[in-house]
Order: sequence, then structure tokens, then C-alpha cells
Amino acid sequence: MHDVAATPPDLFDAERQALAAARAVHDAGPGDAAASHAALGELLASYDRLLRETRRLVRRSDRAELEMTRLNQRLQDLAAELEYRATHDPLTGVLNRAAIIELANRHFLSHDVALVVLDIDHFKRVNDSFGHPTGDRVILGVVDCLQHAVPPGAQIGRVGGEEFTVVLPDGAMERAAQLAQRVRRAIEGRDFGLPDGSRITASFGLSWMPRGAGFDLAYAQADEALYAAKRGGRNQVACAAPWVPAAGSDDAAPALPSAVGAPGA
Repeated sequence: MHDVAATPPDLFDAERQALAAARAVHDAGPGDAAASHAALGELLASYDRLLRETRRLVRRSDRAELEMTRLNQRLQDLAAELEYRATHDPLTGVLNRAAIIELANRHFLSHDVALVVLDIDHFKRVNDSFGHPTGDRVILGVVDCLQHAVPPGAQIGRVGGEEFTVVLPDGAMERAAQLAQRVRRAIEGRDFGLPDGSRITASFGLSWMPRGAGFDLAYAQADEALYAAKRGGRNQVACAAPWVPAAGSDDAAPALPSAVGAPGA
């Protein structure tokens, strides 16, 4: 048995019938005035109804358009929110690990890049002694120091619990060292409001890589420098040895540094 699609109702059937009756009276020529008057009355009533229905449909259409506009805006807002959540750290609002790595690798396609990696000293002790809410306040304070120091074009990312990196496109090692020292001093001098009055410090590792390298190699060098700073007593900035291309190679495949220098703290 085949389904037969229901015929949609004719919204203007009454108007169509009134118009047909008026046309019939008109075509009959001069005659019954009462019939003409009745046909005209029906036509006017139907026309009035048609106007009301048209206005109602227009209002409904306007409401539908407004609702569609509202829904479209909501969808755009939700898409932007989802994109933000996918690329930003929920506590600090800086880029998350995946996003900062992607950003750095994009910069490496056309720029030399300097990388600053910092790790908050003795952060586990803060969490263990005063609790995670206090630890979160410390992290937010460190990010505030970073945000007040980084130049335009640089980007901050949270790459671990208490570890952050700053990507400096076209940044020289000297520029990265100056930035790191500014941030180090800002953290050291900040009152984080710890219950015992203790201060917070951070250690820094820096690296520089030429165009065509990548985040992994730059981070490996900066991370090695960071741990040299930790071994050297913390609260200091250490720089990876200058990048040197492999012997006989013109590509951008740097070896890990053989030495680490530390600007004075």
C-alpha cells in the first residue's frame, strides 16, 4: 500500500471563493443589487481577513528570523568557546601544551625562534604545605608576571603543572635572556601571600633555533638548560649552548648542546 502525501491546506480558500463569487456577479452584468452588495461584503470581509493573516505571517516570519539570528549567534559563540577550551589552559587562560607546540612549529616554518622555559622552584612543597588552592594562586601570580613582561608577538603556554614556556619569533638568545631575567626578578620580588611568608622563585632554561627546526628540538635544549639552572641552585637563568649545524649538513637538524651558560642571577 503506497503512502499518499497529504495535500496541504489552502490558507486562502475562503478568499478564493469570495473572489469567485464577486467575479460571477460582475460577469452577470447589471442585475440584482442585493446579490452584488452581498458579494461585495463577502469580498471585503475576506480581504480584511487576508490582511490580518498576512500581518500575522509577517510577524511570525520576523520572529522566526530573529530566532534564527539568535541561534546562529549562539552557535558561533559555542564554536568559539569550544575552540578556546581546546587551546587554552582552564586555570590560567594561557595556551595549553598542544596549542603552544603547534604555534611554535608554525613560527619555525618561516622564523628563527627563541624559547624560554620556566619551572617554579619547590612548587610541590607549596602544594603539600598549603594545599592546591594556594598552589593555584601561585601559578596565577607567576602567569601575571609573565604577561606583564612578554613583548608583543610572544606567546605564553603552560606545558606542565608548574612549567611554562614563552615562544619568541625572531628572538635572539640575548632578547630571551633579558626577558627571562625580568620575569625571574618579578617573581622573586612578588608577595604571593603564603601563610609562612616565604617567597617564590623560578628557574629558567633558554634555547634558540633557526628557521626550519621545530619545537621538540628547541624544547629539549631549553629543558636541559633549565635543569642546569636547577642544579646550579635554582632562581637563575641558564642558556643552552649556541646551535651549530651537524658537520657536513645544511639542514636544520641541531645536536643537543654540549655546554650550558648561565647569566648571573
